[in-house]
Amino acid sequence: MKFGVVRFPGSNCDQDAFHVLRDVVRQPVDYVWHQEAALKGYDCIVLPGGFSYGDYLRTGALARLSPVMDAVAKHAERGRPVIGICNGFQVLCEAHLLPGALVRNVRRKFVCRTVHLRTENAGTPWTCALRDAQVLRVPIAHGEGCYVADDDTLAELSAARRVVFRYCDASGRTTPESNPNGSLNGIAAIANEGFNVLGMMPHPERASEKVLGSADGRGIFESIVRHLLTA
Repeated sequence: MKFGVVRFPGSNCDQDAFHVLRDVVRQPVDYVWHQEAALKGYDCIVLPGGFSYGDYLRTGALARLSPVMDAVAKHAERGRPVIGICNGFQVLCEAHLLPGALVRNVRRKFVCRTVHLRTENAGTPWTCALRDAQVLRVPIAHGEGCYVADDDTLAELSAARRVVFRYCDASGRTTPESNPNGSLNGIAAIANEGFNVLGMMPHPERASEKVLGSADGRGIFESIVRHLLTA
């Protein structure tokens, strides 16, 4: 089993993801430069958070044109796991590997704090070490994290249980106050039809060790390791 963490110009959470994979869940991992045209030998690809290409045009719009994204798309088409975190989620939407888009937060402010997430589907490769309705404490840090999609897409995501996490309060209730960016239906993370591609705005790599104030995010990495070991 081997992980690859893609580095775009401007990625700044790549080292956090690399550290969690190598030192916390103890799996082999490489950095993958964005100009690589092939992904060989990797079981799971991570698109980390950051500001790819400075986000000067539109978050993720330039990163989706990097040579590595064609290889990431082929990797996903083969049913292999891909996770995009924060900016990585934006890149996955821009690359049409996930539906919808991430736009400016409703209050037009960058939000950096810890939030609560409710596990909506514990039957995915990314949540199989969690429980349905389990509440996680995970940080967010974004200015464009408001998830939007048309009504048909939202209905399809809910019906197929492809909404993997929603923002909630500490008791697991989804309320307008618990939604930090105005995402439609309180959506914090979605998966593709095959559940092998996950996009999420919160940062589980920043909440995988108790010294950081929460180790709840570790369950997501442990889930994909468990899935790959049993696949």
